[in-house]
Amino acid sequence: MTALPFPPAGNSRFGAVNWLGTWTLYLKEVRRFVKVITQTVTAPVINTLLYLAVFFLSLGQLRPAVHGVPFVEFLAPGLIMMTMIQNAFANTSSSLLISKIQGNIVDILMPPLSPGELNTGINLAGVTRGVVVGVVTALGMWPFVGFSIVHVWALVFYAIGASLMLSLAGTLAGIWSEKFDHLQAVTNFIVTPLAFLSGTFYSVTQLPPFAYRLIHYNPFFYMIDGFRYAFTDHADGSLETGILVIIGVNIVLWFACDRVFRSGYRLKS
Repeated sequence: MTALPFPPAGNSRFGAVNWLGTWTLYLKEVRRFVKVITQTVTAPVINTLLYLAVFFLSLGQLRPAVHGVPFVEFLAPGLIMMTMIQNAFANTSSSLLISKIQGNIVDILMPPLSPGELNTGINLAGVTRGVVVGVVTALGMWPFVGFSIVHVWALVFYAIGASLMLSLAGTLAGIWSEKFDHLQAVTNFIVTPLAFLSGTFYSVTQLPPFAYRLIHYNPFFYMIDGFRYAFTDHADGSLETGILVIIGVNIVLWFACDRVFRSGYRLKS
């Protein structure tokens, strides 16, 4: 009998990195949010445009320019970034929590994927959703705001870096959470307050001295400040510090996610 052209069970080899498996996991996570694009992309974009409309109609003509930038043009990048990071967080956290509740988390744990490959596939999908939502939001704002991109490098770095940070944070939150109440608590008491208290709707230079010093310990401040710099050519904080903070936090969160995947914490019963 002719031997079948398959390797013996348990001896499959994919090289140092299982690129095919990682790519497949990434596509699976991307297709998951694309399948319900009305909920995952259209809804947050419309919500953000409503925020912009309310601020423009109620305050647009009353608020003076901020650092020489019209108020609405100052506000728009912060709203785009806030929408971007919230959706990056939601993508990974909801995916993992739903998989655990439905019992199909085994579908990503059983394939021959290392913790690093799981980390990469899941979180790059979160970055993809965040960036897609940010691009669509910016295009929706463009006819009304008319902002221009001054620093392309800052736009790319802060969009990807911030989305990755919240994607990694969402991975940790999704693994830690055992029900939707837990995940909602993380969103309501950590993510949303940090986003709103980071200079999204105002210049931090208007804060009292104590609050101004305190806000520099908020990594969300550096995301929004750097992203706004890409459009307005003005930053309230140090760009060098912001770059180091975003890279440093991402490295810490990456290794934390890797550690959790290796240990199987709240993933393996």
